[in-house]
Amino acid sequence: MQPNHLPWQIKMFQRSIKKKQKLRALLELLGETTGKKCLLITCGDNNGALNWHFRKHGGEWTWADVSGENNDQISNLLSEHVYAFKEDKFPVPAEYFDCVVSIDVLEHLRQDQPFLMELGRALKHGGIAVVTVPNGDEKLLANKIKWRLGMTPEVYGHTRAGYTVPELSDALRKSGLEPKDTGGYSRFMTEMIELAINFGYVHVLAKRHGGARPGRIAPVSNGELKTHGLAYRVYSLIFPIAWAISLLDRLFPARTNNAVIVSARKEEPTCES
Repeated sequence: MQPNHLPWQIKMFQRSIKKKQKLRALLELLGETTGKKCLLITCGDNNGALNWHFRKHGGEWTWADVSGENNDQISNLLSEHVYAFKEDKFPVPAEYFDCVVSIDVLEHLRQDQPFLMELGRALKHGGIAVVTVPNGDEKLLANKIKWRLGMTPEVYGHTRAGYTVPELSDALRKSGLEPKDTGGYSRFMTEMIELAINFGYVHVLAKRHGGARPGRIAPVSNGELKTHGLAYRVYSLIFPIAWAISLLDRLFPARTNNAVIVSARKEEPTCES
């Protein structure tokens, strides 16, 4: 497909430093998916671009969203059905999927265990769950700056700031999944670029049209993108500069990742002698 004929969601993805880092980090922990049954679960902040790239990675994918907010648009992009899952009840058989990917869901929920228990129920024994959330460590400099500027978890539609790697690992372990590997993305410079974009949308662009909806920090439809078309074109022009700045993330250690990922396995049942 020629670049000029790509769907608007994919064009936006190509200009999102953080989302490209997210996809790369998730696929690294997920591994090979060809020939596997896979489930991707999101929670509202999704226009379908990540689904599109996961499908290209291989495997038989099922798509679901806990909020159901953008399901029609994602379905139109993929030409496939997108399910609305309740956070505590997935309408799928037990032990059905080889892998489940949960992207930025837990921070939206008041209780994480009902969701994680369902996630584990849907996995086959030996299956892998890959879960990513914001890093909720209040000591992170990026978090301190965001919160001081008023970009608190509530603005993002979150019920909590996020999880540290140990906190996410503990939550998965409580649900019966055994953490195996960890990762992350979006260190300080990338997070500041993302903050500038989100702050500009919430406090400048969206206010001109009545204000941003709760939890809405960026355009999620073609109509919204066209409404702010000039701003998007300006950002597209300066994107190479933003990308170059993001490379300075290499100066920061991995513990400063502002998003964390944990992969966990549903262990095979033990045989009692």
